[in-house]
Amino acid sequence: MSEPTGEPVGGLLDRRHRLPTTGLLLLVTLVAFEAMAVGTAMPTVVAELDGLAWYGWSFSAYLVASVVGMVVGGDVGDRQGPRTPLVLGVGLFGAGLLAAGLAGSMAPFVAARALQGLGGGLVAVSLYVVAGQAYEARLRPRLFGAISAAWVLPALVGPLVAGLVTTHAGWRWVFLGLLPLAALSPVLVLPALRAQQPAQPAARSRGRLARPGWALVAGLGTAALQVAGQRLDRLSPAIAAVGLVALAAGLRRLLPRGVVRVRAGLPAVIASRGLLAGAFFGMDVLLPLALTQLHGAGPAAAGFPLTAGAFGWAAAAHLQGRYPGVSRARLLRAGFVLLAVGVAGSALVAHPGLGGWAAYPTWAVAGLGMGLGMPSVGVLLLEQSPEHRRGADSSAFQIADVTAAALCVGLVGVLVAAVAAGLLPLAGAVVAAAVVLAALAVLGAVVAPRAGVPAGPAGAGAPATTLATS
Repeated sequence: MSEPTGEPVGGLLDRRHRLPTTGLLLLVTLVAFEAMAVGTAMPTVVAELDGLAWYGWSFSAYLVASVVGMVVGGDVGDRQGPRTPLVLGVGLFGAGLLAAGLAGSMAPFVAARALQGLGGGLVAVSLYVVAGQAYEARLRPRLFGAISAAWVLPALVGPLVAGLVTTHAGWRWVFLGLLPLAALSPVLVLPALRAQQPAQPAARSRGRLARPGWALVAGLGTAALQVAGQRLDRLSPAIAAVGLVALAAGLRRLLPRGVVRVRAGLPAVIASRGLLAGAFFGMDVLLPLALTQLHGAGPAAAGFPLTAGAFGWAAAAHLQGRYPGVSRARLLRAGFVLLAVGVAGSALVAHPGLGGWAAYPTWAVAGLGMGLGMPSVGVLLLEQSPEHRRGADSSAFQIADVTAAALCVGLVGVLVAAVAAGLLPLAGAVVAAAVVLAALAVLGAVVAPRAGVPAGPAGAGAPATTLATS
């Protein structure tokens, strides 16, 4: 695994790293702010474009396309280096912003969201390839801490800013206003990248469908599961069955062998990313609803636990970056433990006598866990992924995140739909979600040490493309 040489390791903002660091953080902020802002703007969008029936597809189109973008970005990055997928990803994301801002009906708006997803998937994978190429190993904990903080900032201010923009300037400027950021960020990153050639030719996918095709199958399977979870009617079991088959078929060809069994090495790193995302974001979407419905909290009070979680995430991410010599597997395990405590503690929201206040400290604890865990799995990925395979491994890493989060959010959707149908009280749904999601975090704490064990050359770290059909 090659590292940049020729001058001592400095800091993220020294002369050599200042521009790429700024550009990477702008890219992360761009994608994160759009993700946070679109939820705020969507009720106004569907009202103005008369497209309430399209509401769910505005999110599903982004999800499906982003999985395809991740796979394409990984494959192209391994063959040509990160420049091409980075430029293409930002270009497609910018085109999607422009098309969404100018859309006159819901059909082109949903298509624009798909463009954004495709570009966002390309960018997400490129970030890891750039991090492995342009930053020394000792700087990567700090870099991933900064990237985590760049995700958190939009979580703090994104909904508020998007609400103000939507109210005073119109929802279109939620999308159009991000175009200058999309144009500036690659200009800062690209000059710092040296030409990169893969150490060996990228393996070709086996089977009748290429990897992007299987990515589309997996994305559609995830979308079908979300639709089934929201319907809870006679067609739901059939839709869910089709979705599970499609998701399993796609992931079998996109992820390295051993991820489901959490085999030591790279598969454990990828599985840990999915467990973190699923446990956290599943409860993250449920807390505001619980506070509103069970305790009569207003929008600000219902959103405050999410802000507390974001602060905890940013603080822990910064802290772990200051100690690059500490074992990342140990930090990952500590992160899972804190996440389990925070998720389990959030079940106290279901108690009618506590007034919902318990969600504030418990979700801050969950945020601390994510701030330790997410940067740690990013560092471990780069440590265990050879340079010629970083694109494919990074795409598998991102796909695990997206699909696990979508499945856990879908589980929460099923519980909420059961509440709406009168089959379950909301307090019971909160407790059930907390139990399942906390169990995922406990599982992560148990298997976290495996993420710090490098796999042998013929072991679990073999390329996903060569192991897809084995």
